[in-house]
Amino acid sequence: MSETTTLPRPVTITEKAARRIAALLRVAVSGGGCSGFQYGFSLDNARLEDDVLFEQSGVKVVIDATSLELIQGAEIDFVEELVGSSFQVRNPNATSSCGCGNSFSL
Repeated sequence: MSETTTLPRPVTITEKAARRIAALLRVAVSGGGCSGFQYGFSLDNARLEDDVLFEQSGVKVVIDATSLELIQGAEIDFVEELVGSSFQVRNPNATSSCGCGNSFSL
């Protein structure tokens, strides 16, 4: 199992997102969505063999190594709007994304 990273932060968690993470947040990228890849978020109590653990603002986030390659340098935020609230990713590697921001292409 990967240890907590001490490298420069590959992703940034905003303070609003940190307040919403009660346990261990798992961030993953999978094939699908409108644009080719889609972001996934889940609360998880387990770490897998290829997970990289990040700690920031008092919270822990795990991202599997493959997903991390696709979102390296991204910022994860929590946005509250009249129509709902959600985690959102600002991914500098994405060449395009869908209107809802849940999927992207490279």
